[in-house]
Formats: sequence, structure tokens, C-alpha cells
Amino acid sequence: MSQPVHEPRIFDPIAMEVFSNRLLSITEDMNNTLVRSSFSTNIKERRDCSVGLFDGRGRLIAQGTQIPLHLGSLDGGVAAVLKACPVGKMQDGDVFLCNDPYLANGTHLPDISCVTPVFIQGRVEFFAANVGHHADVGGAVPGSIAGGSRSIFEEGIRLPVVRIVRAGVLDTETLGLIAHNTRDPEERSLDLRVQVATNERGAQAARELVAQMGIAAVRQSIDDIIAYTRRRIRNRIAELKAGEYSFTNYLDDDGMGGEPVPIAVTVRVSGDGLSLDFSGSGRQARGAMNVPINALHACVYYSIKALLDPELLPNAGLFDAVQISAPAGTIVNPNPPAPVGARSITCQKVAGAIFGAFRGLLPPERVMASGNDVVPAIVYSGALTRREGYYVYLETLGGGSGARFDADGMDAVHVHMTNTSNLPAEALENEYPLMVDEYALVEGSGGAGKYRGGLGIARQIRAVVPATIFSVRSDSHTVGVPTGVFGGLDGRRAKLIRNYGRPDQEELYSKVARVEMKVGDSMRIETPGAGGYGAPAERSLESIAADVRNGKVSRAAAERDYGVARVRAALKNDAALG
Repeated sequence: MSQPVHEPRIFDPIAMEVFSNRLLSITEDMNNTLVRSSFSTNIKERRDCSVGLFDGRGRLIAQGTQIPLHLGSLDGGVAAVLKACPVGKMQDGDVFLCNDPYLANGTHLPDISCVTPVFIQGRVEFFAANVGHHADVGGAVPGSIAGGSRSIFEEGIRLPVVRIVRAGVLDTETLGLIAHNTRDPEERSLDLRVQVATNERGAQAARELVAQMGIAAVRQSIDDIIAYTRRRIRNRIAELKAGEYSFTNYLDDDGMGGEPVPIAVTVRVSGDGLSLDFSGSGRQARGAMNVPINALHACVYYSIKALLDPELLPNAGLFDAVQISAPAGTIVNPNPPAPVGARSITCQKVAGAIFGAFRGLLPPERVMASGNDVVPAIVYSGALTRREGYYVYLETLGGGSGARFDADGMDAVHVHMTNTSNLPAEALENEYPLMVDEYALVEGSGGAGKYRGGLGIARQIRAVVPATIFSVRSDSHTVGVPTGVFGGLDGRRAKLIRNYGRPDQEELYSKVARVEMKVGDSMRIETPGAGGYGAPAERSLESIAADVRNGKVSRAAAERDYGVARVRAALKNDAALG
């Protein structure tokens, strides 16, 4: 007897686009609420937060356009809640918190996930979720992030799945316990309350969507957009040439000094199947450079979407098409209690390695030179001057973006896994007893080429009160370098300098903690530029002249990279035109 033939479902693209945008409007409204209502500069100014909407089975159906790395905490947090508290034991009005990478699928402790089950007609139909990066969650170092931490027990308060609201009633005792294990309990408590309220706004919007469409139509639409995403990404994979492609990126060290650490990936394509194997990566780090497995997954999903189909709907359909392998006990899948606080630097290197491997798969016009595959974080802390208590100012910094087939790389931007804003100098000086001496592009930091790599950032901040404590975690100071492609030159590495321009100027190690600054002392970090695309000899005279005129490269550096005669001709033409 012949078996029935199941025709693939024919999707209505217009209906799916409309439905997907309705889901995305919910997440964007949630994100706006979280940013507008928060009290910490890290969330309200720098937007170091993300939101997501999941169905009742825990499948991602919409993620706000915030920070790719936070997908690990969002998806992992919902899965952890479902494991710790089955749907049948949840009540309408419950809210859960979690952050721990080993106990609750988090990515590092400062990223606290907030998950709210959304009941409709007595059944959990959605989960509203958000994650906020809290400037401090306790631990040995202000800011709770230090490259040299030796275990997760040094990195702050660990939260397994905790029910912070039960049937609509906030557990103020548990909230106080969490807040008072940090250096600014008032700020932590207020921001956590905002996270709870943000989810309720998303839950109400989800209920209104069901009221408009009907629950059966909503469930079918969710299944459709996930299936469509799965089919579409598999179609993109099937267009690639079959084979195996590898690339290795490097960390300067494992957070404790010593030898460079490889971040290696092998990409395998077979039909519509895609696998990524990280077996060549270094062993588990002694310091806090380790990447929890959920953070690794977020790196992979971001990279695949960015490289193959940037317009792809952000949902769980993407996950099913990609296989990920990472041996336990390596820097990309550590065993507890390995520290993970500085995992975002290694995540940047992971994404850079994946982009590098795909250079063997993609046509030249879709290849990109390496960017600043680092996200340095600076932390200043000390006593508040306008109220009692302790402040912690944290900021992550961008740098150069890699040059492309037809364009220079962007200057001073976050790349890959992070997407936060800067803290404006005015807001920084208003909130904290600090002074911004310089905030500028780093001249000559982008690699030369037919198209130039983007420039890095110089951020120099001075202490104006005694006993200011400084910490930093960075990389690409000694080994890691943003590589150029197709003849383009490499970008410049990062630097950390104490008291820049003074007789006692000193270049520091990339990962220092608890450095006490006297009044007048400054710390200056210069982030990496990016690699160039194509041979420098192919750069147009107009572009060379514009770079010199705008201070993006010195004349001497231009002559070194592009040749004395071409620079002279470029500047002569520029003078004639102007």
C-alpha cells in the first residue's frame, strides 16, 4: 500500500509578515518601556538590555532588536524556568528571576533574566522575558566583571530560578536579599521592579493580540512563522558550496596572563545541513574569559543570521537548522565553577572566527574584513558625592568595523554580539565624580586598503575625588589583531594607558582590577581599529585625500601605506579642488 504524500505547507507571506511585525511591535514596546523606566545609566542611557516573547512551549517567537548575546540569557532563562517550575505549578501573576550560567542557563551574573508566564483562558500561552545588565551584582570587584576572577563564586550573587512575584504579590524579602548583595542596592531594587513591570506590559499586549485574532489563529500563526524560518534558513544553507572550512581567532591570554588562547571553528556544509565544531579551541580558562554554552549558541545563531539572511525572522526556527559541537572543559563550554564574567570578549572572538571561516563559503562581495572583535569594558567606582552609598559606572566600548566590498568600515561602533550605546560625557559627568578628558577617534587605527577599516575609540577619564577605583577587561593588546582581506592591511591593536601625556605615563595590562586612582589621575583606553579590504594601491586618490584632511590618518602613515607619490597627487588634487 502506498504511503500518503504530505505536501509542504504553503505559507501566506503577507499574513506571516503582518503577524511577525505585530509580535515585534510588542517586543519593541517592551524594550522602550524598560529603557524609559529604568534608573541605572547602564540601562536607561546605554540600553544594555534586551526583550523577547516566547510561546507557551518556550519557543522564541520574537526578539527585540537589541543585543544578540542576550539571546543566550533570554532563551536559556525561559528553558530554566520551565525546568524548575512546570507550567502546571505556575500561577497567573507569577514572575521569575535567574542569572546563573550553570544553575539557570545564563551567560554571566550581571545579566539578570526576568520571565513572566502569560495566562490566557487559564492556560500559559506566552512567556514575556527581558534581561538587564546590572552594573553591579556583588562579588570581589566593583562591576562584578574581572578578567582575573578565578571562579564564579568571586563574580557576584548567583540566582537559580527564583519566584520573585507569586500570584501578583512581590516577594520584597527576596528582592531585598538580592539588592543588598550588590554595591548599590537602591538602584538594583528599582531596576528589578522595572523589569517585572516591563514584562507585564508585554503580557497585556499579548492578551490583546489573542483577543483580536483568537487563540487558534495565534497558535497556527506561531507554528507557521517558525516553520517558515526553518525552511528559509535551510534554503540559504543549501545554496552554499559543500565542504569544510576552518578559522582560528586568538585571545591575548586566558585572563590570567600566559600564552594566547585559540578560538577555533570548523564549519561543515552538507546539503541543507550546517554544523559548527569548536573542538580546536583552547582549554577552559583560568580567568573569566570562559563562554557558557548558551552564550556560544547565541554567537552561532547571530553569525548565521547575519551572514546568510539578515532579514530572517528572529525565532526558534533558526535553531533547528544548525548543529553545534563544543567539547566540555574548553573555553567555549566550561565546567563549573569556572568564571565567566568577561565572556563577551571571547564571544566577539567566536563571532569573528565564524565570519572568518565563512570567507571560504561566500563570494567576495559578501566577505567582510575583521572588525574590533573585542568589547572592552571599563569600570569606575567609589563613594557617591550627592547621596549616601556607592556608585559603579560601567561602559562597554566599540571600535572599528571591517571594510567591505564597496565601502570603508564604520568608525567607533559595536560589532557582532554587542549593541549598546555610549554614555554621553555630559550624563557621565552629571551622574558620577568623573571628568572626560577626551573622547575621540584613534587616528590611523583602521587598516589601509582599497576600502579602509573603521577607526577605534579613545576614551580618557579622569578622577576628581580620591579613592576612585578602576577596573578593565579588554583584549587584542598583544596578539589578537583585526585582519584585512584580499590584500587589505590589519587594523591597530588596543592600548590601555595610565596618565596619558604625563611624565608618569604607563601602559597597563589589558585586564586589571581594583586600581586606586588619585585626584587628577586618568585612564585612557584605545580600542582596536578594523581590517581593510583590497590592496591599498587600489584606493582612490579622493579617499586618500579625505582621510588625511579629516584626520583619520596622518600624512606620514598615508605615505607609508599608499605610497609617497600617490599621497602627493591626492593632496595636490584636493588643494586644487578647494
